[in-house]
Amino acid sequence: MNIAVAVSNIRKEFTSKKKKLFKKAKVEKFVAVDGVSFNIKKGEIFGLLGPNGAGKTTTIKMITGILRPSDGYVHVNGIDVDKEQIKALQNIGTVLAGDRSVYWKLTARENLEYFAALYGMGKKKAKERADKVLKRLGLEEKADIVVEKFSTGMKQKVALGKALIADAPVLLLDEPTLGLDPQAAINLREIIMELKEEGRTVLLTTHYMEEADLLSDRIAIIDNGKIIALDTPENLKKSIGQVKKINIDVDKECKELIDEIKGIEDIENVIGKFNEEENKFQLIIHHVDGQVIIQKILDKIHSNKCKVLSVNVKEPSLEDVFIDLTGKSLRE
Repeated sequence: MNIAVAVSNIRKEFTSKKKKLFKKAKVEKFVAVDGVSFNIKKGEIFGLLGPNGAGKTTTIKMITGILRPSDGYVHVNGIDVDKEQIKALQNIGTVLAGDRSVYWKLTARENLEYFAALYGMGKKKAKERADKVLKRLGLEEKADIVVEKFSTGMKQKVALGKALIADAPVLLLDEPTLGLDPQAAINLREIIMELKEEGRTVLLTTHYMEEADLLSDRIAIIDNGKIIALDTPENLKKSIGQVKKINIDVDKECKELIDEIKGIEDIENVIGKFNEEENKFQLIIHHVDGQVIIQKILDKIHSNKCKVLSVNVKEPSLEDVFIDLTGKSLRE
């Protein structure tokens, strides 16, 4: 079978009770994930993208067994995560965003040997495996330094080492380069590509569109608890056809411009945000390519007594696809 991870029609419903004085508590239901399905092929890097609150984190928690689906199932290498959790999770190495997943008071080597022991390895095998992972991540010279003295990038490498220690065929990397400096992020991306070349399967989430575009073989976009698009990065970019993006900076905040520009023929979407640091209002406009459309936009800006600071026309990117589908940027 060529499928490493099978996610079939998973749904997650949460209930909460709201108490009111002298009244019976009201039960409210919220569906965070609603019928999500996708398959990840063996040896594939699969990107899962979604704005905050879209259901991405809940989906990840169901794949890793942290949450049980209300309906549907997740199989990892043919093993049901809900019914055979321990066996299934032996096939997954996980790095979760915002999770202090290693012990800062221990050295890098001690951390990896400890987690190897948790996977049932004897002392000799745990040491051999830890040494191999430390070498793989370029941490041999720092192996006996306590993790709390490491840079953010090195701490993230140790966290990745924890995911690699059991030699699991599937890796779930949730925001692996978040907070890293550019060089550390590049180094980690290179390691991820090497893991793919070795035949590992990687489920990747990221807030960096360029990273998703660079690394992913296929990408699923989730919004409001549902998968709204799933394809290769190239096909996703082609899916918005002739739609292009114009970035325009103006000298002052003018929210009225958004609705006025939306009223122009062939305009697909408009997002406006005020950049306090640079004291300018930034407009991101998606449009069907046309010769006179820029002039119409500029006329609207001038009629609102705003001064244009810069105009930049771009070909469609993965970010444009995301905004076109969700109406939001990835960090919203």
